[in-house]
This record gives sequence, structure tokens and C-alpha cells, in this order.
Amino acid sequence: MARLLCILFVLATYSISSSPTLWNDKTIVADSSRGSGLASAAEVFTNDFIIKLKPDVEKKYGDELARELEFINHGQIPTSDELYHFQHNQVKSVAPSPSFEHLLRLQLNPKVESVYQVKGYDNRLKRGYKPKLLSHRYKGMDPLYPDQWYLKNTGQAGGIPGLDLNIREAWDLGYTGKGVVVAIMDDGIDYLHPDLRDNYIKEASYDFSSNDPYPYPRYTVDWYNSHGTRCAGEVVGKADNGICGVGVAYNAKVAGIRMLDQPYMTDLVEAKSMSHKPDLIDIYSASWGPTDDGKTVDGPRRLTLQAIVHGVNKGRHGLGSIYVWASGDGGAYDDCNCDGYASSMWTISINSAVNNGETAIYDESCSSTLASTFSNSGEPIPGAGVATTDLYGNCTLHHSGTSAAAPEAAGVYALALEANPSLTWRDVQHLTVLTSTRNLLTDALHQWQTNGAGFSFNHLFGFGVLNAGNMVKMAKKWKTVPARYRCEAGRTTKQYIIPTDEVLVLEIETAACEGGNNIKYLEHVQAVLTLDSTRRGDVTINMTSPMNTNSILLRKRPRDDDNSQGFTRWPFMTTHAWGENPKGIWTLRIAFSGNMPQQGILRECRLILHGTQEAPYADEIVSSDELKLAAITEMEKEEASI
Repeated sequence: MARLLCILFVLATYSISSSPTLWNDKTIVADSSRGSGLASAAEVFTNDFIIKLKPDVEKKYGDELARELEFINHGQIPTSDELYHFQHNQVKSVAPSPSFEHLLRLQLNPKVESVYQVKGYDNRLKRGYKPKLLSHRYKGMDPLYPDQWYLKNTGQAGGIPGLDLNIREAWDLGYTGKGVVVAIMDDGIDYLHPDLRDNYIKEASYDFSSNDPYPYPRYTVDWYNSHGTRCAGEVVGKADNGICGVGVAYNAKVAGIRMLDQPYMTDLVEAKSMSHKPDLIDIYSASWGPTDDGKTVDGPRRLTLQAIVHGVNKGRHGLGSIYVWASGDGGAYDDCNCDGYASSMWTISINSAVNNGETAIYDESCSSTLASTFSNSGEPIPGAGVATTDLYGNCTLHHSGTSAAAPEAAGVYALALEANPSLTWRDVQHLTVLTSTRNLLTDALHQWQTNGAGFSFNHLFGFGVLNAGNMVKMAKKWKTVPARYRCEAGRTTKQYIIPTDEVLVLEIETAACEGGNNIKYLEHVQAVLTLDSTRRGDVTINMTSPMNTNSILLRKRPRDDDNSQGFTRWPFMTTHAWGENPKGIWTLRIAFSGNMPQQGILRECRLILHGTQEAPYADEIVSSDELKLAAITEMEKEEASI
């Protein structure tokens, strides 16, 4: 009997996870279920089960099976017609071992093909620097608006006038986010808050932590679960009601998706959150991710990847869901290319700048960051934080980190979608590249560069700070970009020793799939690498395009002592070659940067190109240059008048 139980459990555990994954968009991704060397918690099991019925079984049998075996049927998993989410309240929500009894009862049913008990892993952490500062209540006509320097910078708190999101121009043009729905995937939203309740949309909201339709934050003495409420206020805080400040897209609707507040995160919770109401929700904003400790390499699992891919292919009635991600708060010790959420090409990774254009002490840098918005510096400067809503009807001046940056971007994109509801997920990324401005953003370590297509970029700030006025004007007349192609430009499984004191140089010559999926204008580039080293944190990786644009794919991470996991088929991504012709020689350079000699082996390398065969916007590039020039001229005029 014991042997039978063991066999059945093995079958139950692996029957679904080993089944083939079908992708609409065949792209290299990071998935921990495939052994990609991700850091993970000690294995735990939840009270959630994924059930696969046999092909000839009617869908309605799911409810009957759940009642018969005393499970709760939470319905089909959104990205699959075959998989169902069952839950059993008699099973512990967090346990060190699987529930053999319940697995066996499900697996022995003649109409069940397979069953899998969902495992938990390290919970995702909210991104925000020093989140436990006191909140305050304010009175008057939008009393915090003068403190919202990221909307209109007049020099508050030592900032530079004009260094902001240029929101007022978009508002003056009549764009306030009307008709657009933004979901805050977080620890819940205080939807009773007087500055949020009129813009809250319950039809698009859900609590995946408690499996009910009321995503209200769980009470804690220290107000730890204020994160989502703060993010929501940045996007949709109501205008001219005398409460707190005003949202970037103050006439948009906000949905609350509560999914962070539990002991462990699961692939199922993330997947259901990111695929919730995809034809009602336009933008999903996420200010969280794997631990920003400088030694974690982690990303989305299989169901979550399927949900994101399904979102960009099918969401918004085929135009594609827009996923906005905070790039991370690990500072100089971390690299956001080790975060599989922020470095995904299906998400828009947003970093932050300070009100004087400098780098915040928590800012991570990586080649996958697309653009920046604003947040605090990480230093205790009065008035330099982000002003927004807080729990229980309160307001705060102290929202912070890239947690505050991502919702600002989501608000700007809501304005763009109001200007042109037909924008695809790729259109939004192209608009970001074209209309973001360098302004006065500066970093001592990472200088601004110009790529082969003429775009200015920065390893920390991406293509610059979002400019709402520029974006809505260009969005209004935008024509959808041409079809996107994927090209595997080169592959090698030959093993290369990474020298201790020298640089491993690997050259990949490519015709960019000429005659087939030929790419002439780049969007994203992925270098998919498998490598081992005696100290992962000392590995540095650089890649140079045929048009001589250098991308830092991985920099030194001094806290990462890993000597066993390494990287397994990890997709390092860069946006820095955007618009370039990829034909020619790509050069990969891998080296060690540390005080002690190290050893390493590159076991596999694949170069994946993504882009178009036709020029995406010949006319728009001219318009963009004119817009950027006009913005710089206005900025110089304001500077001269100070």
C-alpha cells in the first residue's frame, strides 16, 4: 500500500508539470520549473490543487467532482481550457509535505487525468524604500498637489524646475485617463478611501489571497499593507475634491488585485492575477518582485509565463495587455536582469529618478529597463517623497522606491490609451522609446550613449523619463507598428572556459534570418546563457551589436556567493539596440570582476532577435526629434530664467 501511494503521488505531482507548454509567442523565457538555477525557498505545499479532467469529460463535471470530494472549485485557470483550480479547507495552507490523502482521492477518480498540489515559494516583496514612515491627514482643495513635484516640478524640495512627467500638457490637451482601467496587483486597495472610491471598479477587482471579490488590505498595527493603496492614489486620485493629491490619470478606473499578502507566493496566484479580466483591464501595474538582496536570481514560473504570454497575445480583445513593472530596489548591489519579471520583454520595466535628476541610492541598473519616472532619493529630504493616498482615508508624503515609479508610468500609459485606444502592447513600448526625454537625468557611473539607430539611452534610466505631453500627442496620430518576428541568430553548445584574468570573447555572425524571419529593425535582443562559476556574483557580461552599441547584460553583484546554481538558459535581455539593423557580428564578452581568482564555464549560448522587417515609423522619428528638441529648448529657457 505504501508503495502504491508513493507511485500515485509521483504520477500526480509530475503529470501536469511535465506536460508540454504551448506558446503563441515562441520566445525564450525564464521558468524555474525547468531548472533555470533560480533561488527558491524550502519546499512547501499549499491547499490548492490543479486538476486536469480527461478529454471526454464535460466541463460541468468539475463542480460535481468538487462537491463529491468536499473541495471548493475556483473554476478554470484562465489560460487553459483543461485545468481547474480546486481548494480544500481541511488541508493546511502551508505544509512541509503533500497531502497524500487528497491527492489519492482525486487521482483515483476515473474522470481525472492528473492532479498537482501547488507548491509555494519565497513571497514576492513590495518595492519601496523605507516604507514605515508616518502618514498624515490633510485638508483643503487637493492639498498635496503642491508637493507632487513629479507632476509639476517648480523646484520643490531642492528639485530642478521642469524636471517632471510633463503631465499638465497632457491634461491641457484633454486627456485624463477616461475609459481606461488600471489594475494594481499588490496587497489590496482601500477602496473606501474618499480619494479612490469613485474611481474604483469592483467588476475588475478580486482578492486572490483570500479567494473573494473584496481586495481590502488586511489590517496590521504598522500599516504594512498600505502599499497597494499608495500606488492606486498615484494613478487615479480624484481631482479637485480637497483630499490628498491628484492622480496622473485621475479619470481612469482602478481595479484592486490582492495577491501579495500570504506566507508564500504560488505560481497559481500570480497566474490568476495577471490574467484576471484581460478584456476589461487595460494595464496591470506591479511594484514587487523577487527579493532585492543582490544574490537572488528568480522569475515567473510556468503558469505565470503562460498568463503573461496569453495577456500580450489575447488581452484587450487582441491588442495585448500592458504589464508595467518596478525595476527593483537592490541598488548598486543588484542587477535587474536577474529579475525575470522586470527583464521580460513582455513587461515595461520602469526605474526612478530623483527630483534633481540624479540616481536614487536604491536604483538598480540593467539593459532591460525601458524608461524612468520619479521617486524619492532614499535620503530623508523633506518633501522629496511621493505624495499619495494612504490607508483609512489618510494621505502620505512618503511613498518611495521604484514602487512609486511604476504606478506613475501606468498613469501615463492610461493617458496614451485614452488618446488612442487602438494601441497594441508593442505600440506602447515604441511610444515609450520615441517620446521619453533625457531631460536633465544624470548618473556619475552610467553616461548617456547613442545607439546605431540614433536613440539616446542610459544603462540606468533606459530611454529617459516619460513625457506625458509628448506621448499623447504622438499616440493620437500613431499607426500600429508592423508585424513582429523572432529570429534565432546563433547558437553554440561548445563549452568555453571563462579565463581567470582575461576576457572570454565570443563572436556570433548572423544574417538575421535573411530569407525567412528576417529582422531589419530590432526591438528586444536576448542572450540566453547557461554558465557555471565558482562565484556567480563576480561574473560580468557585455554584448556589442554590429552597429557598435554596447549593452551591459550583467554587472558584478558583490553579495552573490552562489557556486552551484549559476545560470541555466537564463535570457539576459537588452533594449539598447532598439531600431538597429542586427545583421553582422555580435560580440559577447564574459569575465570575472573580483578580488579573488575564480573559475567558470560557458556551456550554452543562444542569440535571439525580435523586431520587424519593415521600418516601424519613418515619419514618427522626425516628429519625435522635433518634440524632444522643443522640450529641451523649453527646459533651457526655464533654466536661464532661474
